[in-house]
Amino acid sequence: MQTFLASIFVFGILIFFHELGHFMVAKSVGIQVHEFSLGFGPKIFGFKRGDTDYNLRIFPLGGFVRMAGMDPGEDEEEPDYDDENGFNSKTVGQRAGVIAAGPIMNFALAAVLLAVVFMINGAPEVTTHVGDVVKDSPAYEAGIKSGDRITAVNGEPVDEWTEMVTEVNKNAGNEMSVTVERDGAERKLVLTPEKSEDGRYIIGIQNDPDKVTVKDINLLEALWKGTQTTYQVTVLIITFVGKMIVQQAPMDLGGPVRVVAEIGNAAQVGIFNLLQLAAFLSINLGLFNLFPIPALDGSRLVFLGWEKIAGKPVDPAKEGFIHMIGFGLLLLLMVFITYNDILNLVKG
Repeated sequence: MQTFLASIFVFGILIFFHELGHFMVAKSVGIQVHEFSLGFGPKIFGFKRGDTDYNLRIFPLGGFVRMAGMDPGEDEEEPDYDDENGFNSKTVGQRAGVIAAGPIMNFALAAVLLAVVFMINGAPEVTTHVGDVVKDSPAYEAGIKSGDRITAVNGEPVDEWTEMVTEVNKNAGNEMSVTVERDGAERKLVLTPEKSEDGRYIIGIQNDPDKVTVKDINLLEALWKGTQTTYQVTVLIITFVGKMIVQQAPMDLGGPVRVVAEIGNAAQVGIFNLLQLAAFLSINLGLFNLFPIPALDGSRLVFLGWEKIAGKPVDPAKEGFIHMIGFGLLLLLMVFITYNDILNLVKG
């Protein structure tokens, strides 16, 4: 029951804020919104306010905002494809703003959730002091020792451990310089990160746990820290996805079954772990929707970009067909991933 309730909570806020982004910007530019729904399938309950129906549907893995004029199939019942209050009648910039608002809201939600955790628990400050050094690792071979403090990577100053990790990932597999402070003196060492079994590039060091402190911060500091962390996680995800595409990292995809399992584990640890996981999933949802895959927000932005360049839109029927095919392929991919998730859970 705990896993079920936690999953409904996490999926609910991720979907709600994503669709809220679309909804708010659509309303702000004068687009009529027919329906705001959480979930798919049969309606559980709903109400109408103004021109919009607000519904909760039975399957919680998604949601949608149905806007006037967005789909040419709205024909006889809602003949508003070219209506002045329809999506299609707005400028390319306004339509792009409506589409992009969903993913952007997911990034904003992640920053806020992390800010809440930092506000209540304090912000951990993990310095770049080196604890253990793995024998025969790049760091070991270069001469980095326990007790050193890393001050720069390739000339870029680093003050926190996450900054150092980000710089290392930027130089995946390439020779780089690391500046360390030891006994009051700085030394510049050269090493090449190596790929670990999980596809990440590492240099073979761990942070010194005795140098980790927790700092109480105010609301503005928490929001800034949440925004910084959201950016850093986003960069790491993009880097990892890029490596998967070029086959430098293993294909590691998880579907609803795996996500629910992770949510259940986080819920057992505590609410703050659950909020951190929700923030991480929100970042993933925002990024995934920006990919130029048919049926996702990213592909709609690509079509709008083409319209801006060409001076005319792609034929709505053709675009709709492409999105329909993409949606079907995404469903097949989801079935495949879910099957693998179930197999892994059974084996585990």
